[in-house]
Amino acid sequence: MSQVTIYLEEEIEQRMKLAAQSANLSKSKWIAKLIQDKVANEWPESIANLAGSWEDFPAIDSLRDSIGTDIERESI
Repeated sequence: MSQVTIYLEEEIEQRMKLAAQSANLSKSKWIAKLIQDKVANEWPESIANLAGSWEDFPAIDSLRDSIGTDIERESI
């Protein structure tokens, strides 16, 4: 495991400390999780859980069936 040094403004550090405390994580683990989430190549679990939540979207042909025909364009 490697170590990384970061420099934060005092206000940002205080906000980070509060966020880490509210997540019951150390500052190091909170930052590591944040980075891991940002570089992940997968959908977040909260999004993946939405699969199948909606009925299938209608096919484009069925959507176009309700559209009338265009009027003729004016000739130039």
